[in-house]
Amino acid sequence: MDGRQHMQIGEVAARTGLSLRTIRHYEDAALVVPSARSQGGFRLYTETDVARLMVIRRMKPLGFTLDQMRDLLDATDRLDAEGGSAPEERAALLARVRGYEQTAAEQVDRLRVQLSRAEEFAGDLRARLERESARTA
Repeated sequence: MDGRQHMQIGEVAARTGLSLRTIRHYEDAALVVPSARSQGGFRLYTETDVARLMVIRRMKPLGFTLDQMRDLLDATDRLDAEGGSAPEERAALLARVRGYEQTAAEQVDRLRVQLSRAEEFAGDLRARLERESARTA
């Protein structure tokens, strides 16, 4: 091993809140690849792999597709790669990331509106129940 702490898939699932099946699905979709395999063939992950899964987990509820997730991860991987990129390539990668940030912000705004409406609805139901409870008391 390369000195990095490795975790089996069960520990990664516990840390990320993702199911084993979901982690395997993301592996099949080439979004995350275990950093190593044990002698028995078990998937082994590093902190970097966990961080990658957390990015995916955060993108999913915002409606990003697997292809979009793959594209964003590719852009961030290339930005993080040692040796750097040519300035024009770096600018293009940053533009891709900026586009995803903008899409995420727009989706967060939409979700806030939905949450506000849901909270208002739950409050209306609660008030109705309180009125009925007071009426029958």
